[in-house]
This record gives sequence, C-alpha cells and structure tokens, in this order.
Amino acid sequence: MNDLTLQSDLLTLLFHQEYTKMTATVCRHFSIRSVEIAEDIVSDTFLKASEYWAITGVPDNPTAWLYTVAINKSKDYVKRLVIFEKLILDKNQQEEIIIDPILEIDPQLLEDSELQMIFTLCDSVNSQENQIALALQIICGFSVEEIATAFLSKTETIKKRLFRAKNNLRNSQFKIKPLTEAEINCRIDCVLKTLYILFNEGYYSKTSDQLIRKKLCAEAIRLVLTLVDNPSTSTKNARALLALMYFQSSRLDARTDNCGETILFEEQDRNLWDLSLIERGQYYLASACTGDEVSTYHLEAAISYWHSTSIETPKWEPILQLYNRLVVLKYSPVIALNRIFALSKVYGNKRAIREAEKLNFLENSYYHLLLGYLYTENYVSLAVKHYRKAITLTKSKRERSTLNKLINRIALDS
Repeated sequence: MNDLTLQSDLLTLLFHQEYTKMTATVCRHFSIRSVEIAEDIVSDTFLKASEYWAITGVPDNPTAWLYTVAINKSKDYVKRLVIFEKLILDKNQQEEIIIDPILEIDPQLLEDSELQMIFTLCDSVNSQENQIALALQIICGFSVEEIATAFLSKTETIKKRLFRAKNNLRNSQFKIKPLTEAEINCRIDCVLKTLYILFNEGYYSKTSDQLIRKKLCAEAIRLVLTLVDNPSTSTKNARALLALMYFQSSRLDARTDNCGETILFEEQDRNLWDLSLIERGQYYLASACTGDEVSTYHLEAAISYWHSTSIETPKWEPILQLYNRLVVLKYSPVIALNRIFALSKVYGNKRAIREAEKLNFLENSYYHLLLGYLYTENYVSLAVKHYRKAITLTKSKRERSTLNKLINRIALDS
C-alpha cells in the first residue's frame, strides 16, 4: 500500500470522525447562519488537505491541521462578508456578526458543539420528518439515496425536503446556541429517532455493498452515550435506545463470515458475541425501566435482551409477546414480519405462513426472505421461488450473494 493510499484512507477516516464537529464549530463560533456555507468551508478544508498532504506529507497532528485551516477559512469568509455589507448593503440591512473568541481545539468544546448542532437542526420550523432528514444528511453524512431508503421514499422527494428544510432554517435565523430545558425536551424525541436510523443503517445497510457498517453503529452509540452522560438529556428513552444499541452491537462480529456473507442468527458462533456489550445493555435497560413509561425503544431493547440469553433459555414466547405490543405502538412492515418470525418459533411454520401471506408485502424483499425461510422445511420449490424474488428486490449486493448461496444449499439438501 503506497503513501497516497494511506493518506486517502486517513482523510476518509477523519472526514467521518470530524466533519460534523468541524461544521458545528464553524457555525457556532462564527455565527454562520447557513448550514450550506459551513459545510462548504469544511468540505473545502478536506479538499485542500487532499492536495496539500499529497505534496508535503501528512502533518504530525492532522486533526489540528484541519481545524486550523477551517478556522482560517471561516475568518476569511467573515471578513469578506463584513466588507460586502459595508460596501453594498444599507446600514439597516446589515447584521451584527459576532465571532466567539474561544477558538482553541478543545475536545469537550467540540463535543458540546456537535450535540448542540443535532438539537439545533431538530427545530420545529420544519416537520419532524424534515428535521430527521436534514440531521441524517448533515450530522450523519447520509446520501440522499440512504435517506430515501430510510423513509421508504423517492430520492427526488427527499431532495425537495432537504432544500425546503435548509431554507426554513436559514429564514429562521439559524444559529447554534445553548438550548433551554423546554427546547431540549421538545426536540429530544426527534434526535433519538435520527440516531436510531443511523444505527440501523450501520447494523443492516440496505444501500451499501457492506451489509454491516460498524463505523455507523459506533458513531450512533457514541452520540447516544453523549446524550445519556448529559443530565439534561439522560432520559429513560435515551437509555433504552442505548441498551438496544449495545445488545445489537454485541453480535456484530458473529453476523458475517470472512467474506462478508450473512450468518443467520441460529447459526452464529456465540463465542464471538461480546459479553461486555451485553452487560452494558443490561445495565442501561435496567436504568431505563424505573417507572411505568414503556416506549418502542424499551420494547425493542427487551426483545434484543432475550436474543442475547443462552440457547437453553425459553425465549420465544416472551419475544412474541413483546412484538405483539410493539406492533401496536409502532407498526411497520419490518416489525410485522419480525413478529411472524417469532410466531413461527412458538406456533410453527404453517401458522406463520398463513399470517405472513395475509400481509401481502409483495414488493418487500424481507417478506419473501421470511417466506423462503418458512417454506424451506416442507416446500423447497416455494422456498426457492421466494428467495429468488427477494434477490430481485434487494439493493444489497452482499444480500444477493448470500441468498444465491442459500438457494444452492437447500437445493443440494433436498
């Protein structure tokens, strides 16, 4: 691997780790009210790094180098803006531009800026769906296609949503600032939904060639942990969501083989499960269950807890009961189909097939994947038919590869 490849890999890593923090810092300390301008400054900083480092080599402290350049570019932008306002605009149109004197690269300051950025974007000036879409793009780095997949929507629809949402923020005098307790309480539900989607895209990517994207999972956990560690945002829902993420993450290393192919839950090597993450999940779930409040995060975390118990533990009846409650609180095709999988474990495949076919999710790949699994026991030809249909519907190359191998395997076994 040559130096240029190493530099490219380092820049990619730094982009994922620092882009949001840098954008938040620029917005906060230079009173830049347009998210797009802050993004442009940060993007230009990474472009300069790719050009400059290729000639001079990677600096001793690449993170500090990036922040220094971004700060200098922000200062230049503000200077040009001040000159423009003095020369062009009427005094009544001029806005006061305040530069925060605190410009040292303080990790705690950056973390606070990022947290404030999340809450600032989740502003009621936009609908909750638009808040989440905007946060997914700016904070989580989602592409338009990834956001569209998360919302089961078209890419053009998402593009229009993002355009409107940014305009609304700009018109509402967007600025990152400390929020009141009332503002935090009003916005935290939207923040949690955003981070839930971020984790799900990492845990089971529908748009990437990688089925599992561990960096997204780790980033989602880091951000939720930041919320839980902050007394103002350490709600029971936040702790329940963190518990869910820890339980799910404990099985990441066991979910794929060395080639990146999916390993079904029942075939996973439990020795690869991370017991320390399961223990953390149990701690935060217990911490979240101190009252009568039961959210979808509580139910999903409880389901994931039962999955983490030993093989000998009778688990499928309590899991089915939890899904029965969850499907009422938060109906979605995925939850409905997961409930039927649990039902098959309690009442058998034939009953589960009858329940599944009532749903008639003909354009859903997971629907056909589930039916393929349920039919394999007694009707191999129907199982293959549904697996092939799932292949045509999924966007994941890894999933298509896994399903093709599964078809070949059950054909040989029959």
